[in-house]
Amino acid sequence: FSCEWAQAHFRFREPYSDLAYALEAGKGGTRAILMAVQAHVIKYLLFVRGTEHAHLERLCRVSGREQGQALAAALADTLWAAGGGDRAVVCLLTPATHLAPSGDYRADGITERIQLFEFSEKAAAQEFIFDHISCFRGEGSHGVILFLYSLLFSRTLER
Repeated sequence: FSCEWAQAHFRFREPYSDLAYALEAGKGGTRAILMAVQAHVIKYLLFVRGTEHAHLERLCRVSGREQGQALAAALADTLWAAGGGDRAVVCLLTPATHLAPSGDYRADGITERIQLFEFSEKAAAQEFIFDHISCFRGEGSHGVILFLYSLLFSRTLER
């Protein structure tokens, strides 16, 4: 992975600001993934999350916790759709290495540390993602790469 990909994670603008709903996106290849997730975040904040505010106010009055809930819902929705509405796979990093470099594979510090968690209920996947939201949002978490791997494993390599 390039340095840009390795550093990419899901980062929101400041909570309770005019752009509290917005993910920050740098230049390059990760922007497409971030914008696809952004659409699901906005959908969640406008139409799923219960609040007393009008539609546009719903987007600006978002706390840090609500940002995490919106991101978890967006990631779970996308993974569930990739899994054909039957499953979702969430990839997280572990300290231990699960794959040794050999032949055509060269260690990248990420791929060999991935652990898969499979869910047959969307709500369970969403709750798991929310419980581990720092794995996608944290600086140095490789959150976008983990989400990309999760998409691939949810969809399956055969499909």
